[in-house]
Amino acid sequence: MDKEVLLALKGLQYAVGEEGAEALETITAAEYYERSGSRYVIYDEVTEGYSDTTKNIIKFKDSLVEVTKKGLMNVHMVFEENKKNMTTYGTPFGNILIGIDTGKISIEEADDAIKVNVDYTLEANYEHLADCKIEMNIRNREQGISL
Repeated sequence: MDKEVLLALKGLQYAVGEEGAEALETITAAEYYERSGSRYVIYDEVTEGYSDTTKNIIKFKDSLVEVTKKGLMNVHMVFEENKKNMTTYGTPFGNILIGIDTGKISIEEADDAIKVNVDYTLEANYEHLADCKIEMNIRNREQGISL
């Protein structure tokens, strides 16, 4: 895998009491590297209506995925298969206590592509908010990418 990659990121949320899933999809240029058995993807995120960006660091290995956001949004989310983790999500409007109860994590690797899928339940202030899924597709930039 090259250092310069494209990241296709798709998040699905099945909110309580609502039909269908709310989807968030993005494709962005990112940097990829490996260190001490873990793989990292780093990219900047722009939030509409704000001039500040958020630096995103995704770290993954085996049955563990960590997402760290620094900047406009601040959080360190830990997704461990069959475990629940609590964290504080810092937003421009204040902090939110969130719980992440991770179900299944799958990581599929090839020479020129990596797919990461995470199924989890999201809580806010100890109340169930949504059943969620993250799908990541990482490829060398020259290959192009689709969701």
